[in-house]
Amino acid sequence: MKKRRLGKTGMVVSEICMGTMTFGSSCNEDEAFRILDRAYDAGIDFYDTAEIYPVPPQKSWVHRTEEIFGKWLKTKPRDGIILATKVAGPGHGWFSPPLREGKTALDKYHIRRAIEGSLQRLGVETIDLYQTHWPDHDVSYDETMEALTELKEEGKIRYAGCSNETSFGLMKSLWTSDKYNLVRYDSIQNNFSILNRRFEDELAQVCRKEGVSLLPYSPLAGGVLTGKYNGSVPPEGARFVRYMAEGERQRRMSNRFLNENTLASTAELVTIAEKYGMSSTVLSVAWSKQHDYVASTIIGANTVAQLEESLKATDVILSDEILSEINLVSKKIQYPMG
Repeated sequence: MKKRRLGKTGMVVSEICMGTMTFGSSCNEDEAFRILDRAYDAGIDFYDTAEIYPVPPQKSWVHRTEEIFGKWLKTKPRDGIILATKVAGPGHGWFSPPLREGKTALDKYHIRRAIEGSLQRLGVETIDLYQTHWPDHDVSYDETMEALTELKEEGKIRYAGCSNETSFGLMKSLWTSDKYNLVRYDSIQNNFSILNRRFEDELAQVCRKEGVSLLPYSPLAGGVLTGKYNGSVPPEGARFVRYMAEGERQRRMSNRFLNENTLASTAELVTIAEKYGMSSTVLSVAWSKQHDYVASTIIGANTVAQLEESLKATDVILSDEILSEINLVSKKIQYPMG
């Protein structure tokens, strides 16, 4: 497994990161352990979780993923694992985070509450990469970055990152850090795939110029890029099939990931992958890794078999010819996820 430096930090991480967001919901603890063991054996040393996991966010199982990961972590040498987790920001009307009675924010009070809970559930003294899960543009970045700086000084975190952040938010945070000599965001974890290339519009330039690493999540666009939704019959039990029956937020998410344009794009990408002797899963994960500002691509899995298919992309480097064909699909059907 190849390694890459994360931002300007002292951490060098595997170029594939194991995501855990379904552990405790659609993936039970036993299977989660099998997945984590296989990832570890494959050379993955970077693991990502969050206080609000598993998904979809529900009060009945919030925190369960960190608890499961904490149990597994006890079976491995701590120094060999680079652990990332997140503090939940506000839901911005998209949903009410099912923790702290929905009153989440990125102020000092809530960051303190969140870190203490995560440290306890994970069973560690220090979190390697502590990330803000959603931005909170109504709270001064001074306060957020001061809180993260205090945690680093206390040895509770090593480095800080953000997730689902905007170009404005990332630059504002970096300006604040530079001005007041505070901890900076060394990573940004945003949705990025062949079906969602909006990161390339502005944020990619910020990352390149400021030395911030992207940690792309959902490189398979929630499983759409596997091609499993392109059949005549919806796959039973698949995420977006379930989500259509689980409330307004999930339905809206399903319609974003699963629509006429995403399915048309996927059909063409499956054809390209088959032409070059690989699955669309391998094509999509390899494409994600093949960006200069990407430190590690976050993959997810509900089964070991799903993980095995993603791992096939470990040593795959897409040729200029393949990349050109992918770009033609993106130009033909622009922004299929909106």
